[in-house]
Amino acid sequence: MSLQFLSRRIRLQREKRGLKQHDIAHALQISPQAVSKWERGENAPDIALLRPLAGLLGVSIDWLMGGDADDPDVMAATVLASGVQTARSKSESLPPKAFADWINARCYQATESVLRHDGIPIKYNGPGILCFFSGAGHAARAVRTALHMRLIETEPLKIGVCSGDVYFGSVGHPDYARPDVIGETVSIALLAMDWAVEHTKTGVVVTASTMEAMDNTVTAGPYTDVHLSGISHAVSLIEVS
Repeated sequence: MSLQFLSRRIRLQREKRGLKQHDIAHALQISPQAVSKWERGENAPDIALLRPLAGLLGVSIDWLMGGDADDPDVMAATVLASGVQTARSKSESLPPKAFADWINARCYQATESVLRHDGIPIKYNGPGILCFFSGAGHAARAVRTALHMRLIETEPLKIGVCSGDVYFGSVGHPDYARPDVIGETVSIALLAMDWAVEHTKTGVVVTASTMEAMDNTVTAGPYTDVHLSGISHAVSLIEVS
């Protein structure tokens, strides 16, 4: 297999997934220049990067190296879901255009926090963002993002963070499909985000699966076993600051 063949496969599959070169670089914790060299056929990924790269692109290593078989688009990641607690009151007090400007300012700040810690933004829900982190240290990077969001945002936030397996791929009608992350990990992050509003001071909670990967630089409260709507098992949540 030639470098040019590999470079075309990487580029075409990246574009099909709606990813930018810096998204790949962030997820794999490498430089954007390295990804650019792969796609120009000047270099090939290290062997250690083939599995996580294939996971991001939604293919098998065999397909990436010239085969025909695809793997399911499932990967280990940490999902962060955020929102702004004052969004509803702002929608009532501001004219539509001013409210849109307010939302865009919130989304800009949240996205900058995600990119600062090498996450991949997926979609917005009003002033909130859904994103994921993969690759080395993905849980720690997601928690640092949550804390940075809270530090720079003047409005009270609600944030849920959960680590686990996710499906990452196109969702929706073929003519309008967009990249998305799906799975119980995503559901728990979204539900935990809303739970945090009523039960914490900081508005930021992470799951036990995420906390296991953290060091002692994060101040954490006690574990609370919570039954979230639609989740059949209890989920241990921890407030962080």
